[in-house]
Amino acid sequence: SYGVGLGIEFVFATIRRHPVNEGFLVTGMLIPLVMPPDVPLWQVAVATAFAVIIGKEAFGGTGMNVVNIALTARAFLYFAYPTDISGEVWTYLGEGATAVAGYSGATPLAVAAAAAKGTQVVNEFNSFGSTWAPGIYSFQSLFLGTQPGYNGEHSPLMCLIGALILIVTGTGSWKIIVGVFGGAYGMGLLLNILAGDNAFMAMPAYYHLVIGGLAFGAVFMATDPVTAAQTETGKWYYGILIGMFTVLIRVFNPAYPEGIMLAILLMNVFAPLIDYFVVSANKTRRLKRATV
Repeated sequence: SYGVGLGIEFVFATIRRHPVNEGFLVTGMLIPLVMPPDVPLWQVAVATAFAVIIGKEAFGGTGMNVVNIALTARAFLYFAYPTDISGEVWTYLGEGATAVAGYSGATPLAVAAAAAKGTQVVNEFNSFGSTWAPGIYSFQSLFLGTQPGYNGEHSPLMCLIGALILIVTGTGSWKIIVGVFGGAYGMGLLLNILAGDNAFMAMPAYYHLVIGGLAFGAVFMATDPVTAAQTETGKWYYGILIGMFTVLIRVFNPAYPEGIMLAILLMNVFAPLIDYFVVSANKTRRLKRATV
């Protein structure tokens, strides 16, 4: 990602006669973290080129992009090469001094999406892999990140540590992070009430916070200062809507059990509109106070 992305940055910097911005140093690190570990490198290169050229340089370069560049690269692979990026199957490599044993299985989100009506998703998690990797999908394992997953997404604990660093340094907005988690949890609770015999809807809401890439997206993607909402009130709406849409996409989109990528990209597009309504509401309140 660095080789292709920085190469394109150098080309556009030369053409436009401006210095190379260091922004891609962060993006180039995030792109591999949202990819499966076995994705072909040429696909990463093509996705990076698409994201930088179409998602960034076409809009004017650093600071002018509308959508998150790393997620744009991932979205490109998802739609162009869905079998390689869907993330529904992983391989578990067994431990031991002898020959390594390999196992393939569904991700937690795929297990939840495939749960039969009237069953308990938590029971499906606890029983999954019981013969060869007991507890691989227990809540503790999902929170700590000891289960297989994407390069950077499968440990909510590490993501929370990263969130603390971003908040302390003032790099990321705590309102957006809390909003994403709160929106996802709230939508999960609402679906629990409306679940009926739908197993995925009935899954405890707090499980949505530790499965898939929600934690990683909330901390490192939704807080992108260029594509996120800029007003303080707007950040709450922006984060909450991302969390809500993530859970809705997970539960009601059978073709794509994860939803954080699409939710963030969707709200990237609507972030300026959120800020517009927040600013307009503030102006209206001030005008009313001024005329009293």
